[in-house]
Amino acid sequence: MPKQSKENSNRLNSSDDLEIAGYLQTASKKESSGSSMEDSSEQVQESIIIIDFGSQYTLLIARRIREAKVYCEVFGPNITWDQIKKLNPKGIILSGGPHSVYESNSPKAPSWIYKIGIPILGICYGMQLMVQHFGGIINRGAKREYGHAIINQIGHSLLFKDLPEEIAVWMSHGDKIESLPEKFSCIAFTDNAPFAAITDGQDLIGIQFHPEVVHTQQGKEILSNFLFQICKCSSSWTPINFISWTVQEIQRQIGDKSVICALSGGVDSAVTAALISKAIGNRLKCVFVNNGLLRKNESDRIQQVFKKHFNLIYEDSSDKFLNALEGIIDPEEKRKIIGNEFISVFEEIAQNIGEIDFLAQGTLYPDVIESENVSGDSVKIKTHHNVGGLPEKMNMQLVEPLRYLFKDEVREIGKTLGLPDDMIYRQPFPGPGLAIRIKGEVTPEKLRILRDCDWIIINEIKKKNLYHSLWQTFAVLTDSKTVGVMGDHRTYEYVVAIRAVKSEDGMTADWVKFPYDLLSVMSNRIVNEVEGVNRVVYDITSKPPGTIEWE
Repeated sequence: MPKQSKENSNRLNSSDDLEIAGYLQTASKKESSGSSMEDSSEQVQESIIIIDFGSQYTLLIARRIREAKVYCEVFGPNITWDQIKKLNPKGIILSGGPHSVYESNSPKAPSWIYKIGIPILGICYGMQLMVQHFGGIINRGAKREYGHAIINQIGHSLLFKDLPEEIAVWMSHGDKIESLPEKFSCIAFTDNAPFAAITDGQDLIGIQFHPEVVHTQQGKEILSNFLFQICKCSSSWTPINFISWTVQEIQRQIGDKSVICALSGGVDSAVTAALISKAIGNRLKCVFVNNGLLRKNESDRIQQVFKKHFNLIYEDSSDKFLNALEGIIDPEEKRKIIGNEFISVFEEIAQNIGEIDFLAQGTLYPDVIESENVSGDSVKIKTHHNVGGLPEKMNMQLVEPLRYLFKDEVREIGKTLGLPDDMIYRQPFPGPGLAIRIKGEVTPEKLRILRDCDWIIINEIKKKNLYHSLWQTFAVLTDSKTVGVMGDHRTYEYVVAIRAVKSEDGMTADWVKFPYDLLSVMSNRIVNEVEGVNRVVYDITSKPPGTIEWE
């Protein structure tokens, strides 16, 4: 924990700051005695806190920090010290954002962050907030700066330790700093931005460019220098440490109670079940609900694989889900109905088993971010059935041990736990299933068509040994019909879209450049083998601007 500077000590001058002052004093005593925060009897986890002001790149910052094996969480500007102190923050990052700091309604950083004596890195809008807070001047720039730029270092800063004097970076801003606050100095500039990087010489650093994007050539190294040279992080965010900490946390949360785990067949719910099983043993019951929205033969395959590893209860609720979805077209309504029906089924099963107080599910961080407006300025993308689609009142408490993990991190946890490859490397499949891959109303006939198309697509990519190298590959049944000619007869049948993407975490994705001969085989097989389809198209949209799923 960085020692409190004299300047920071002077900032603590009100009764509201007593708790922060007490925290700093405790941390200083631990540091001087040679013991770390992690050595205390409590399980204290070091972290980096990201405060999000609505930037499209905020989740990329989190990804880069996690890749460096440092834990981080994203919060909105209204976060309080009391909410984050338990995470033992070693540093704070202020994200970029779409606002201008001089606008009357622009979001501000919480004032307490400047009082706790730990390093702060302001990126773009975050840097401008820092400058404004300490008395500098920000104005609209005469020339906007979007895209590539070259920064030139001035002097020596730990932020640029072992990096070249000139670095290619990515800029995205229309405002600029006219004058720096007292005690701040420039450590890098570009042709258009005289203050591309600044510091107060102690624990405050601001940069106008975005180190989190791939276009900044040494971006990972810059963030790494902030984490390890400046914040003195220990790179302790490893699968083994996560498993140890999470098992203890589950035991604390559950006590002597029992849990049912919603098992879908994917890696998220499998790792969730494995962690809880490790924590509470046979007090875990895994429940696989067939909602009638699964892919071809998927119900049988999941039961065969998972019965070998877990105490599995199978429940066929196909009719219940399909009846609830009858006549429903809006995708958000579909998700909410499916989320509510899942909870209803699980609560009924729990009541039949008796004495079940907790429901576990494999919610991931991207689910949370896309379903909730963390910053208050970003836009909710869609409601995930296991987050925003849940009913307001539930009889069971949720257990979500993976809520702050990305998909690749979950797979690493799964490998460390010894789960089989069939579980770990299964391509992601949405909780609402085929309901959100069918445009319009979900019917048994549409489900038949989509299952057959999807089966052909997966079969062909497995023949080419492409399955494990792709993030997701699937079919979408559109609500459009087109005229065709088959066997000299006019047809008027559905259009099916093929979707295939590559991604690391599902937050961004690129469409896959399949060979033409593979696309030709898929198209010919679908049109010839699946009754009800006479046209196939290929989706070549990346995320952003699109999402991976169509609904």
